[in-house]
Amino acid sequence: MRFADALSQPGLGAIAEVKRRSPSAGDLRPDADPARLAAAFAESGATAVSVLVDERFGGTVDDLRAARAATSVPLLGKGFFSTEEDLRELRDAGADAVLLLLRDLDDATAARLLAYTEELGVDALVEAHDGGELDRAHRLGARVIGINARDLSTFQIDRAAQLALVARAAGEVVVAESGVQTRAQGAAAELAGADAILVGSSLMRAADPAAKLRELVSRPLVKVCGLTRQEDVDQAVEAGADLVGFIFAEGSPRRAPAVLPVSDTVLSVAVFVGEPEERGADLVQVYTHEEGVVRGRDAVLLRDGEPVARVADLPWEGEDPEHLRRAAAESGRLVLAGRLDPGNVRAAIDAVHPWAVDAASQLEAAPGIKDHAKVKAFVEAAHA
Repeated sequence: MRFADALSQPGLGAIAEVKRRSPSAGDLRPDADPARLAAAFAESGATAVSVLVDERFGGTVDDLRAARAATSVPLLGKGFFSTEEDLRELRDAGADAVLLLLRDLDDATAARLLAYTEELGVDALVEAHDGGELDRAHRLGARVIGINARDLSTFQIDRAAQLALVARAAGEVVVAESGVQTRAQGAAAELAGADAILVGSSLMRAADPAAKLRELVSRPLVKVCGLTRQEDVDQAVEAGADLVGFIFAEGSPRRAPAVLPVSDTVLSVAVFVGEPEERGADLVQVYTHEEGVVRGRDAVLLRDGEPVARVADLPWEGEDPEHLRRAAAESGRLVLAGRLDPGNVRAAIDAVHPWAVDAASQLEAAPGIKDHAKVKAFVEAAHA
């Protein structure tokens, strides 16, 4: 399968990167074996493998050849390329795709190299870092666009700016590059419209790079909702929750005072009934209004006002023996809620295969007060 086609498959893909060092961080994994890592990444769910072939990253074209001999997944040859000879060498070494860095290429050169990739039968990952470069990528007709969160001049990471550009690039095959260290950060790129994430440094720093990759791409995400105290937020994050929820519905025993401070390793969710308000959360969850009860049954998850997932829940203080069957019939990205707890969440996941699971009341010591042991057990069971 071609690189671009592999990235176009449903769900969030991952390009796992092999690099021994970074100009910004120094040595990452000096003894990295590209053949062993490429094979392990392929077995752990990588959509493609990126191999740094530049000496500034401790790499050579021989690393690409070694990776090609070890796996059949699409390979991206990554470095700083400006000539047809560069691209031909990469293709001959086994690359299915090559990086074209718009920061270093004028439009004429980029257009010439893009045309040459077509002759070679390889794809191009055309990398942009700002709005001007993204506009250039569109004008050049790039099929696969990478949005790098790292400014290659200062090495600073700006994930908010990256996500805004990812949302603008939607419609092409979009790769969010750099800055992903957690499952929630990858999910943020996914919800913004990325088809894949490219992850290098966080994998190379991990004790087990393949296990770290499995962690980043695994689903479902876990949301701990109904948080009202900072100590409960902190415990949920420490336990490994990916999303933390704050309820602002009138009459809810779990009504939050505000969206409390959260780490940038997780996503915050503000929960409303009827019309949402601006509370500064990463995402908004909106339930329908139903007369006589705190909330209706159905909800939608929004990013910047746009729906990105549906929430399948139980009726307020009600039951439905067909709840899991109903949820399993939903198409698209689904958040499963409804009296989930450490004891039943695994069976619910197996029945529904949701994108995320959401628990609130069943993790409490009292309304609005979380039982930290239950939170920890719930997160562990859901991520098992």
